[in-house]
Amino acid sequence: MGVTYVKEVMSPEELLSEYPLPEAHQKRKAERDAEIARIFTGKSDKFLVIIGPCSADNEDSVCDYISRLVKVQEKVNDKIIIVPRIYTNKPRTTGEGYKGIVHQPDPEKAPDLLEGLIAMRKMHLRAISESYLFAADEMLYPENWPYVSDILSYVAVGARSVENQQHRLTISGIDIPCGMKNPTSGTLSIMLNSCIAAQGSHTFMYRGWEVKTDGNPLTHTILRGAVNKHDQSLPNYHYEDLQLLLELYRNLKLANPACIIDANHANSNKRYYEQPRIISEVLHSRNVSKEIKSLVKGVMVESYIESGNQKISEHIYGKSITDPCLGWEESEQLIYDIAEKL
Repeated sequence: MGVTYVKEVMSPEELLSEYPLPEAHQKRKAERDAEIARIFTGKSDKFLVIIGPCSADNEDSVCDYISRLVKVQEKVNDKIIIVPRIYTNKPRTTGEGYKGIVHQPDPEKAPDLLEGLIAMRKMHLRAISESYLFAADEMLYPENWPYVSDILSYVAVGARSVENQQHRLTISGIDIPCGMKNPTSGTLSIMLNSCIAAQGSHTFMYRGWEVKTDGNPLTHTILRGAVNKHDQSLPNYHYEDLQLLLELYRNLKLANPACIIDANHANSNKRYYEQPRIISEVLHSRNVSKEIKSLVKGVMVESYIESGNQKISEHIYGKSITDPCLGWEESEQLIYDIAEKL
């Protein structure tokens, strides 16, 4: 048999029982979730900035970074809601490399999923206790959702997962905003079909149970650029791209039409330093079109304490070991610039 059963990991119920979210934090999260939901339903004109490291690889530096966001949030609170990225599972194009803290709580040691789940949970709880900000993560593995269902305020489905049926159906049972990225091909209909599926009610098999979901009306699109057959990046954040998405939305009976712009990945050709310029253009498009302003609810930024990235063995504090990120000083200024241009 090609699968070796190494050891049984704890259930979501066991993990949440051992590392619970305090009741006071549960109340704060409910308030924050409601505030974020109002952006997607059009009841609030605040702008969402989902920002943070490509991968949450180290508890100390990630929590340090998020604590820095708190002071910035206080200054822009009238215009912006900041959602920190705590990405604990990382998709790898070839299957090789660091797959996130859930796989490897120590990036230089062998995978340990049991310890990884604990490390992930403890990092989230520490970040919440130190910042009162509630994070975003990518749903790479749908069956992992119960381990984080009480601590996340935003979920993204990546470009390589957006066509997967289990992702779509799992999102349909979630009650926080969930963004569906366009696939690497850039085909917008695939992304929108994912939104249709996730907004609907479904009955399916999940973690050994037959389950029925209510549908998630806060499911929306994320434009992250595309890659053509020559492996060239094709951005899709320009005014014309947003107008096209707007037209496609008009032809569909989707609740709460909304879009987030991912300023990195294929939109920047992974040139992380281009993110401020890209966001500036998006904000200009919003300011010249009321319809685009209503559609584009926020941006997604890859950012850490130190700019760029490094090898795992280099041990530079607060520097990405996966994709390169914008440094702290540029990131802080970017948020202030966004607030000024809204």
